[in-house]
Amino acid sequence: MAWLLAVVASASLVVGGIGIMNIMLVSVTERTHEIGLRQAVGATTGDILLQFLIEAVALSLLGGIAGIGVGVMASVLISRIAQWATVLSAGSIILAFAFTALVGVFFGYYPARKAAFLDPIEALRYE
Repeated sequence: MAWLLAVVASASLVVGGIGIMNIMLVSVTERTHEIGLRQAVGATTGDILLQFLIEAVALSLLGGIAGIGVGVMASVLISRIAQWATVLSAGSIILAFAFTALVGVFFGYYPARKAAFLDPIEALRYE
């Protein structure tokens, strides 16, 4: 049962990570002109990479907070309605929160790198 839950959780993390990557890739495409403008006025590749990584992590953390909230509420409801004993540990909540940040960094790196290494001239020309 533990292996089955681990496989289901892993699959859902991969699907969520791919969703984050797609959203960030669309964001990079839509903001190509802005990225070129920032590069033209002196932003380094590191600045742009950090900006998009922070956005990806923020997006994944918001999803993680929502998931933790749903999990806590489900645990409370199961305890009250079904009279089953459920245990909520701070360690598991912190681990889930840290893991969502890791997923954001992992799946947000490619779009952030793509944005950071855009050619400023081509990006300014893009419409």
